Amino acid sequence: MCELSELGKLLRNAREQRGYTLDDVQDITKIRKRYLEAIEEGDYKVLPGSFYARAFVKSYAETVGLDAEEVFRLYQRELPSPAADVAADQPMVKPRRASVRSSDRWGKWGFRVLMWSFLLLIGAVIYTYVVKNQDAGDKRTADNTTPITEAIEPDTGAEENQAGAVGGGTEAAGSEDAGTEAPLVQDEPETVETTLTFIERTGNTERYAVSPAGVHRYEIEVADGMRSWVEIRAGSRNGEKIHYKEERGPVLISYDLEGPVYLNIGSTRSVEIRIDGVVLPDGDTDVRRFLIEPAEGTDGGAAANPAGNPAG
Repeated sequence: MCELSELGKLLRNAREQRGYTLDDVQDITKIRKRYLEAIEEGDYKVLPGSFYARAFVKSYAETVGLDAEEVFRLYQRELPSPAADVAADQPMVKPRRASVRSSDRWGKWGFRVLMWSFLLLIGAVIYTYVVKNQDAGDKRTADNTTPITEAIEPDTGAEENQAGAVGGGTEAAGSEDAGTEAPLVQDEPETVETTLTFIERTGNTERYAVSPAGVHRYEIEVADGMRSWVEIRAGSRNGEKIHYKEERGPVLISYDLEGPVYLNIGSTRSVEIRIDGVVLPDGDTDVRRFLIEPAEGTDGGAAANPAGNPAG
């Protein structure tokens, strides 16, 4: 067996202090035992790639109670650089993202055209109904007044009674017209589109503000044949775990969440992140972390409440 690396010694000592064997760590992290042994020995060539080496070290460190970010900071020279995986991931993303954004634009324009067509149709129906009622009322008024004037003669009781009967009919017709009202038509509620605004970069975490307040659909899509670490937490990087595993594409992870949401995504050049269909901008690093918070002035400061299920 090879001599343990400095990082390997740190991980092994933390594991032994907790009373864990390599088999225990394998059961918890789902990482093969031979990969765990390679990490302790510093033999990263055994691992399937630099991205997975860093992901495995992160999972190992968290399992034995260490701060993964601090481990990466102290031993970044010992860990393999993720730059080797970048060139292989990049070509697969650009054409697919362009088609997704183009589809989103056409979808928005189609919805607007459909909404305006519906409103114009309602207006045409109301206008036709009002014009027909007005024409029918004018016709009934002319029919009821002209014959009565011509039929009335002085000192003729029977004809006066007949005129009274006709007049009563006119009043009844007028009452019926007065009781007829045009139906109320409610306007379609205005659709509020989701917007994402970059706030700042704190350390290695990018902060974005999302509006309006309420529940939003978070979608993380891993490209076909690619692998990526996907971590979703409620509230902050130390919040409740909602999704915490390595994914292999093609797969679509989808959750309906409210309030602040923390995302930790590996191999981001083969992953597309969408919030209500709005795509988060591309970055220049292989691993990216986001904190999505409700915009100021909106009622959305509560902790996230997961309501969706991942779909692949």
